[in-house]
Amino acid sequence: MSSSVSSPVLSSVPGQDDAMAFLMQAVARPHHAYLLAGPEGGGKQLAARAFAAALLCDRGGCGECRACTLALEEHHPNLFVVEPEGRDIHVETVREEIWHYAYRTAPEPGRKVFVLREADRLNPAAADALLKVLEEPPADSVFLLLSARPHELPETVVSRCHVVSFRPLSEDFIVSALTEAGVSPERAALAARLSGGNLGRARRLVTEEEGLAFRDQAVEALELARLGPAGALSAAELVVHGAERYRKGLSHVLDAELAPYLDEKGRPEEAYRAAIRRLQDRHKRRERRAERDYVDRVLLAASALLRDRVAATVGGGPDVAINLDLRPPDVPVSGAVAAVGAIEEARAALAEDLNLNVRLVLEQAFLRVQG
Repeated sequence: MSSSVSSPVLSSVPGQDDAMAFLMQAVARPHHAYLLAGPEGGGKQLAARAFAAALLCDRGGCGECRACTLALEEHHPNLFVVEPEGRDIHVETVREEIWHYAYRTAPEPGRKVFVLREADRLNPAAADALLKVLEEPPADSVFLLLSARPHELPETVVSRCHVVSFRPLSEDFIVSALTEAGVSPERAALAARLSGGNLGRARRLVTEEEGLAFRDQAVEALELARLGPAGALSAAELVVHGAERYRKGLSHVLDAELAPYLDEKGRPEEAYRAAIRRLQDRHKRRERRAERDYVDRVLLAASALLRDRVAATVGGGPDVAINLDLRPPDVPVSGAVAAVGAIEEARAALAEDLNLNVRLVLEQAFLRVQG
């Protein structure tokens, strides 16, 4: 393979030309570790999937072969995705999901690629465990660390990685990317504003059937909360039940992920039992996070609605509104300010402590929304 690789999968990552040019040059002779650093929504995860596909593809990321298809969906047997278990990445996770596989023969011929999401969440013991692998890396393994807060990673870990910087994506860029994909300009502008500069989130808003369901529930919850204490309790109940439905709706996802590794009778192929186990474990973690993720999205949408009310009251025009298609809720501005504070406190508390009672936290937040 030449030192410069033509890679359709890497070329398809939008808005990060410098980062992708660097990774394209790296495909032929990759370093053992890379740190993809930049703000949330800048395309780090999309880039990591594309780079993994390029590393696992015999043609450097053709975008058409089995290896590319599986890698882009994060289903390739030689692709190992590690993410936080709750708030942190623990040492047991590093040992079981990185050490255990890094020094073993790959499930399929070729490289192994390890993707570590939110790498800044490594606790000290986990960071030390990862450092040992990075100091003596297996010859057939490439490690991709992703972080929006690279300054929180130990310098010893960062120093063993090639750092690839991702810049923030502008709202105009996101609108352009969505309209080029066939989204109407109005819907693209709304998705760009609601996503806060996160291209992946903006795409989900316009492509998924339930894309705006979180905001719809936020609108309903705020209306209930304005009715007084009983309404606040009903608002919390509404969000909790919505989160439960969302988690249950993920059950079909695992079946689709396992399909490539089953024989014609629907039984696991022996060679892929380890890959199947990893997918099952990832799905369990996803289900555990699902309800918290749903609640956070609803609260974020509620906060944005209330923020629009404050902005409109102090003379802000449509250019500063987040919800371009909705009138702000009719809440007194002083109440809206207090409610935003309460909701953001709830989001922070739920993100920090996984043992909190979600219903109780929601009730306390909605009780501070004044009618």
